Amino acid sequence: MWRFILSGSVVLAFAAPLLFAQSAPMMHKMLVAESERLRPWAADKVLLDAVKAQNARNVPLAEIQKIDEEWKAGKVRKELTTGPCADRLRELAADHTQYVEVFVMDNQGALVCANSITSDYWQGDEPKWLQSYKEGRGAVFIDRPRYDESAKGTLAMISLPILVGENTVGVITVGVVMEKLPPAH
Repeated sequence: MWRFILSGSVVLAFAAPLLFAQSAPMMHKMLVAESERLRPWAADKVLLDAVKAQNARNVPLAEIQKIDEEWKAGKVRKELTTGPCADRLRELAADHTQYVEVFVMDNQGALVCANSITSDYWQGDEPKWLQSYKEGRGAVFIDRPRYDESAKGTLAMISLPILVGENTVGVITVGVVMEKLPPAH
Protein backbone atom coordinates (compact mmCIF):
# COMPACT_ATOMS: atom_id res chain seq x y z
CA MET A 1 0.00 0.00 0.00
CA TRP A 2 1.49 3.31 -1.08
CA ARG A 3 1.06 6.30 1.19
CA PHE A 4 0.96 9.73 -0.46
CA ILE A 5 2.10 13.00 1.07
CA LEU A 6 1.59 16.25 -0.84
CA SER A 7 3.59 19.22 0.36
CA GLY A 8 1.77 22.51 0.78
CA SER A 9 -0.75 23.75 -1.69
CA VAL A 10 -0.44 23.00 -5.36
CA VAL A 11 -1.85 26.42 -6.17
CA LEU A 12 1.03 28.30 -7.68
CA ALA A 13 1.46 32.03 -7.41
CA PHE A 14 4.18 32.27 -10.04
CA ALA A 15 3.30 29.39 -12.34
CA ALA A 16 3.33 29.55 -16.09
CA PRO A 17 0.04 30.62 -17.72
CA LEU A 18 -0.73 27.06 -18.81
CA LEU A 19 -0.78 25.98 -15.19
CA PHE A 20 -3.21 28.71 -14.17
CA ALA A 21 -5.82 26.90 -16.20
CA GLN A 22 -5.37 23.81 -14.00
CA SER A 23 -7.24 23.53 -10.73
CA ALA A 24 -5.34 22.44 -7.63
CA PRO A 25 -7.20 19.09 -7.55
CA MET A 26 -6.38 18.51 -11.25
CA MET A 27 -2.69 19.30 -10.69
CA HIS A 28 -2.67 16.97 -7.70
CA LYS A 29 -4.28 14.26 -9.84
CA MET A 30 -1.64 14.79 -12.55
CA LEU A 31 1.20 14.45 -10.03
CA VAL A 32 -0.28 11.35 -8.40
CA ALA A 33 -0.72 9.80 -11.86
CA GLU A 34 2.90 10.64 -12.64
CA SER A 35 4.05 9.03 -9.39
CA GLU A 36 2.23 5.86 -10.42
CA ARG A 37 4.08 5.87 -13.76
CA LEU A 38 7.35 6.22 -11.82
CA ARG A 39 6.60 3.38 -9.38
CA PRO A 40 8.52 0.72 -11.41
CA TRP A 41 11.64 2.89 -11.21
CA ALA A 42 11.70 2.44 -7.42
CA ALA A 43 11.91 -1.34 -7.98
CA ASP A 44 14.56 -1.27 -10.72
CA LYS A 45 17.19 -3.94 -10.04
CA VAL A 46 20.19 -1.78 -11.00
CA LEU A 47 19.08 1.03 -8.69
CA LEU A 48 18.11 -1.34 -5.87
CA ASP A 49 21.46 -3.15 -6.05
CA ALA A 50 23.33 0.18 -5.92
CA VAL A 51 21.33 1.30 -2.86
CA LYS A 52 21.90 -2.03 -1.09
CA ALA A 53 25.64 -1.85 -1.79
CA GLN A 54 25.91 1.69 -0.43
CA ASN A 55 23.81 0.86 2.65
CA ALA A 56 26.07 -2.14 3.37
CA ARG A 57 29.04 0.24 3.74
CA ASN A 58 27.40 1.83 6.84
CA VAL A 59 29.09 5.19 6.27
CA PRO A 60 28.88 7.33 9.43
CA LEU A 61 26.81 10.51 9.14
CA ALA A 62 29.89 12.65 9.93
CA GLU A 63 31.62 11.16 6.88
CA ILE A 64 28.52 11.75 4.73
CA GLN A 65 28.49 15.40 5.79
CA LYS A 66 32.20 15.69 4.96
CA ILE A 67 31.49 14.28 1.48
CA ASP A 68 28.62 16.78 1.21
CA GLU A 69 31.08 19.65 1.73
CA GLU A 70 33.40 18.18 -0.92
CA TRP A 71 30.42 17.80 -3.28
CA LYS A 72 29.46 21.45 -2.82
CA ALA A 73 33.09 22.38 -3.55
CA GLY A 74 32.86 20.55 -6.89
CA LYS A 75 34.67 17.34 -5.88
CA VAL A 76 33.48 13.69 -5.91
CA ARG A 77 30.73 14.48 -8.42
CA LYS A 78 31.93 12.39 -11.36
CA GLU A 79 31.73 9.07 -9.50
CA LEU A 80 28.03 9.58 -8.73
CA THR A 81 26.97 10.92 -12.13
CA THR A 82 28.69 8.14 -14.09
CA GLY A 83 28.62 4.36 -13.84
CA PRO A 84 25.85 1.77 -14.03
CA CYS A 85 23.44 3.42 -11.58
CA ALA A 86 23.64 6.91 -13.13
CA ASP A 87 23.55 5.41 -16.61
CA ARG A 88 20.37 3.53 -15.68
CA LEU A 89 18.74 6.76 -14.48
CA ARG A 90 19.56 8.43 -17.80
CA GLU A 91 18.22 5.40 -19.66
CA LEU A 92 14.95 5.46 -17.69
CA ALA A 93 14.50 9.20 -18.25
CA ALA A 94 15.62 9.23 -21.90
CA ASP A 95 12.15 9.15 -23.45
CA HIS A 96 10.56 11.50 -20.92
CA THR A 97 11.27 15.18 -21.55
CA GLN A 98 9.27 16.07 -18.43
CA TYR A 99 11.99 14.55 -16.19
CA VAL A 100 14.91 16.93 -15.76
CA GLU A 101 16.53 15.69 -12.57
CA VAL A 102 16.61 12.13 -11.23
CA PHE A 103 18.61 10.90 -8.26
CA VAL A 104 18.73 7.99 -5.83
CA MET A 105 19.52 8.22 -2.11
CA ASP A 106 20.44 5.60 0.48
CA ASN A 107 18.99 4.93 3.93
CA GLN A 108 20.67 8.07 5.31
CA GLY A 109 19.81 10.43 2.49
CA ALA A 110 23.25 10.32 0.86
CA LEU A 111 23.34 10.25 -2.94
CA VAL A 112 23.86 6.87 -4.53
CA CYS A 113 23.72 8.20 -8.10
CA ALA A 114 22.24 11.03 -10.16
CA ASN A 115 21.59 11.76 -13.81
CA SER A 116 23.03 15.27 -13.32
CA ILE A 117 24.69 17.40 -10.65
CA THR A 118 22.49 18.12 -7.63
CA SER A 119 23.00 21.07 -5.29
CA ASP A 120 24.22 18.82 -2.50
CA TYR A 121 25.24 15.25 -1.77
CA TRP A 122 23.39 14.74 1.49
CA GLN A 123 19.62 15.03 1.09
CA GLY A 124 18.84 13.47 4.49
CA ASP A 125 17.75 16.76 6.04
CA GLU A 126 15.36 17.67 3.21
CA PRO A 127 11.62 16.91 2.93
CA LYS A 128 12.06 14.89 -0.27
CA TRP A 129 14.05 12.29 1.68
CA LEU A 130 12.52 12.71 5.15
CA GLN A 131 8.92 12.42 3.95
CA SER A 132 9.56 9.59 1.50
CA TYR A 133 11.93 7.53 3.66
CA LYS A 134 9.53 8.11 6.57
CA GLU A 135 11.78 6.45 9.20
CA GLY A 136 11.88 3.28 7.10
CA ARG A 137 8.11 3.05 6.59
CA GLY A 138 8.15 4.68 3.15
CA ALA A 139 5.66 7.00 1.45
CA VAL A 140 5.32 8.72 -1.88
CA PHE A 141 6.10 12.41 -1.34
CA ILE A 142 5.11 15.06 -3.87
CA ASP A 143 6.69 18.39 -3.08
CA ARG A 144 4.99 21.67 -3.85
CA PRO A 145 5.70 22.72 -7.45
CA ARG A 146 8.01 25.73 -7.76
CA TYR A 147 9.43 27.68 -10.68
CA ASP A 148 12.92 26.39 -11.49
CA GLU A 149 15.18 28.64 -13.53
CA SER A 150 17.40 25.82 -14.82
CA ALA A 151 14.35 23.82 -15.97
CA LYS A 152 12.71 26.98 -17.38
CA GLY A 153 9.45 25.77 -15.92
CA THR A 154 7.53 24.78 -12.84
CA LEU A 155 9.18 21.79 -11.21
CA ALA A 156 7.58 19.32 -8.82
CA MET A 157 9.76 16.79 -7.03
CA ILE A 158 8.23 13.32 -6.72
CA SER A 159 9.99 11.03 -4.25
CA LEU A 160 9.27 7.33 -3.97
CA PRO A 161 10.55 4.83 -1.44
CA ILE A 162 12.83 2.06 -2.65
CA LEU A 163 11.61 -1.05 -0.88
CA VAL A 164 12.91 -4.46 0.05
CA GLY A 165 9.78 -6.23 1.19
CA GLU A 166 8.05 -3.81 3.56
CA ASN A 167 11.28 -1.99 4.47
CA THR A 168 12.38 1.26 2.87
CA VAL A 169 16.08 1.08 2.00
CA GLY A 170 16.37 4.26 -0.08
CA VAL A 171 14.51 6.89 -2.06
CA ILE A 172 14.35 7.93 -5.71
CA THR A 173 13.45 11.53 -6.53
CA VAL A 174 12.36 12.74 -9.96
CA GLY A 175 12.07 16.41 -10.88
CA VAL A 176 9.02 16.77 -13.12
CA VAL A 177 8.40 19.84 -15.30
CA MET A 178 4.69 20.52 -14.84
CA GLU A 179 4.25 22.17 -18.23
CA LYS A 180 5.38 18.94 -19.92
CA LEU A 181 3.06 16.58 -18.04
CA PRO A 182 0.30 14.80 -19.92
CA PRO A 183 -3.16 15.73 -18.63
CA ALA A 184 -4.69 13.41 -16.03
CA HIS A 185 -7.89 11.61 -16.92
